[in-house]
Amino acid sequence: MSRQRAPFAPPPSPLNRRSALLGAAALLALPLARGKARPAPPPPAVWPRAAQVPGGIARLSLGPAAARPLARDGELPLLVLGDAIEWTALVGIPLATAPGEARISVQQAEGGATRELAYMVAPKQYSEQRLKVAPGTVDLSPEDEARYNRERAHLATVMATFTEPQLQELRMRVPVPGRRSSSFGLRRVFNGQSRNPHSGMDIAAGTGTPVLAPLPGRVIDTGDYFFNGGTVWLDHGGGLLSMYCHLSAVDVKPGDVLKTGERFCAVGATGRVTGPHLHWSVMLNRAMVDPALFIAA
Repeated sequence: MSRQRAPFAPPPSPLNRRSALLGAAALLALPLARGKARPAPPPPAVWPRAAQVPGGIARLSLGPAAARPLARDGELPLLVLGDAIEWTALVGIPLATAPGEARISVQQAEGGATRELAYMVAPKQYSEQRLKVAPGTVDLSPEDEARYNRERAHLATVMATFTEPQLQELRMRVPVPGRRSSSFGLRRVFNGQSRNPHSGMDIAAGTGTPVLAPLPGRVIDTGDYFFNGGTVWLDHGGGLLSMYCHLSAVDVKPGDVLKTGERFCAVGATGRVTGPHLHWSVMLNRAMVDPALFIAA
């Protein structure tokens, strides 16, 4: 069997060889003349940061479309941000979610075809705290339990709020300065009885410290609740809500509209607490998610 030979190419002339060598030398000398090349800048951060774990957020690309697609997690509408070039669904993952595959449905237009989009939820182990307390302080009295159940029914309607998305920039400012005294997801066990995991961020601050709006929002609920004490809920659009608890003062009423950085309440120690602090929760498609995903580390 004969082998194919490479096409014959004449050797470069001395002039061409010299020109090539000079060109290569010029290219090599160029970075030295201008100094060391700078590394490319990091890509801009996106908010909230993705964390596909229980209590986290999935950022799922929906691709391009002329109009905002409709995305749902079961029957719950999802926050969809972007533009005609690319839309992104933000999915709040409940703390009780089991690791594994999860799915959302996507409809490109009202009445159009629906497709499913799968994503994976990774496991995450949150801290646990075991406490011994006096008997009688764990279980509620019949009167307190009746009050709690009434409040829970009302708050279910508050948490179901879904308005049209208004914001594209979702980076939040921390609502009050101070040390984070309890982290999101912490599970407390009182006298061997497990309680729901901590659904927000606790920030230690003195009574009366002003609390500032982390994003533009509309006040959708205020009240004095058994566990949470003085409370304000804000709606930021698209099923993104935030809650502020144990307040000593509430300076707003439902319907008020706030700008980022505007004072609307003050830190306190109301409700079932041991000292003054702000409990700050962020909810996305009715799932409490880690507020730290919305702020700079």
